Amino acid sequence: MQPFSIPVQITLQGSRRRQGRTAFPASGKKRETDYSDGDPLDVHKRLSSSAGEDRAVLLGFAMMGFSVLMFFLLGTTILKPFMLSAQREESTCTAIHTDIMDHWLDCTFTCGVHCRGQGKYPCLQVLVNLTHSGQKALLHYNEEAVQINPKCFYTPKCHQDRNDLLNSALDIKEFFDHKNGTPFSCFYSPDSQSEDVILIKKYDQMAIFHCLFWPSLTLLGGALIVGMVRLTQHLSLLCEKYSTVVRDEVGGKLPYIEQHQFKLWSMRRSKGRSREIFRLWPN
Repeated sequence: MQPFSIPVQITLQGSRRRQGRTAFPASGKKRETDYSDGDPLDVHKRLSSSAGEDRAVLLGFAMMGFSVLMFFLLGTTILKPFMLSAQREESTCTAIHTDIMDHWLDCTFTCGVHCRGQGKYPCLQVLVNLTHSGQKALLHYNEEAVQINPKCFYTPKCHQDRNDLLNSALDIKEFFDHKNGTPFSCFYSPDSQSEDVILIKKYDQMAIFHCLFWPSLTLLGGALIVGMVRLTQHLSLLCEKYSTVVRDEVGGKLPYIEQHQFKLWSMRRSKGRSREIFRLWPN
């Protein structure tokens, strides 16, 4: 009876081993599938931006839009007239003669939303002498005065009160009469043959510098804010991906180690039982 009982035990043990071997790879395969299915979800997940980051990005774009608007407004009001005006150099002038012309010039003024009126203003002429060349020229207040009326020193604001306009012209005439023979600063155009000299420059190099510097600084600040927020979000996403990959790698190695240890234990156990069977098997 003993020789027949041993093969039955061997058959039962072999079937149990096959079931164990079949069951274990299935669980291992399931673990590998879960690991591979969970990985892409974590890697491709995007971090949601916070309210502070959204406000910072909105502020950056608002600053850039405002800087573009500043470039447009300052470019049309200051930069364009400066580029179109003649380049002038500083010199000294001496007032020779001042006079108010008898013929008043026509002008237009507004008295309401749909109201326009006609008026007249006195034309003040100031004749000066350029000390560096000895040339006589007409003096104007600034570049705009030359473009509006090259015959007069300035163009006052038009209105109906003729006495007020005349008193303003007389005050300016008296100022230059007191400077008769006293040199003062003026600006002339060396490339132009015209006899136009201005008293002050409306747009100098410092004004042009401010027109370009502050809009550029605003644009750079807005772009820097948006770039820093985007960089922070990108670094946070990379950190999240890296931590997810490391966590999954550590979790995936443990089942593989357990499976390897179980295989070694099974092989040792099967070898031990085989030796015992051959030792008990009758010769």
